[in-house]
Amino acid sequence: MDLGLAGKLCLISGGTRGIGRGIAMALAREGAKLCVVARGAEGLAELAALGHATVQADVSTADGATAAIGGCVTQLGGIDVVIANAGKSFARDAHAMDDDDLAKSLDANLWSAARIAQRAAPHLIARGGGSITMISSLFGREAGGAPGYNVAKAAEIALAKALARDYAKDGIRVNTVAPGSIQFPGSGWDRRQQQDPTGIAEFVKREIPMGRFGTVEEVADVVTFVASPRAQWITGATIPVDGGQGRAF
Repeated sequence: MDLGLAGKLCLISGGTRGIGRGIAMALAREGAKLCVVARGAEGLAELAALGHATVQADVSTADGATAAIGGCVTQLGGIDVVIANAGKSFARDAHAMDDDDLAKSLDANLWSAARIAQRAAPHLIARGGGSITMISSLFGREAGGAPGYNVAKAAEIALAKALARDYAKDGIRVNTVAPGSIQFPGSGWDRRQQQDPTGIAEFVKREIPMGRFGTVEEVADVVTFVASPRAQWITGATIPVDGGQGRAF
């Protein structure tokens, strides 16, 4: 299936490792032109060597988000597709969560997506519309993750729904994709499996009906479709990619 992404100008935040890098590579295979944003220079250098535009910026800050959008527009000439993937989990339970932890969770997950979306929107409008896809989480739809992360990812889903309604008249679709437990080298699940293989095997058997962790590629394929013109009647949606792990309808 031709997804209609050839030549589209795509910004991916948090795009140098894991799910973000997988999305970037999937978009590139469809012929899209990429600008990858991340904090780390090393991962960006690898993508630059492949011929992709890059911007080093921390999109959890207002200045970083502004620099990310400005750098991408300068290098690509505009923006058609936004993938807001940057995010991070902090304190694992409520006893350890304080004001600072919650603020960091909101900055890393909610504000990073909000700032990128709001700064990119005028550029999408200038090109006749486009799509914004935010990478939320299973734990934005239901309980189970770190409390600050739960709050931020749930808010991200609510934000995307609101933006979808308001930007529809401008030809911009806004959706979220909610991955479940995804494993890749260096991920949190990878580290936990190395530390406690028996416990993690029991977790998978108990919590994931498909009987295994998901892969980066399985998430990236869904995101690429949702972001593409072939999904033009999908907006304001949250699409789970979790092997049946979620319990919410």
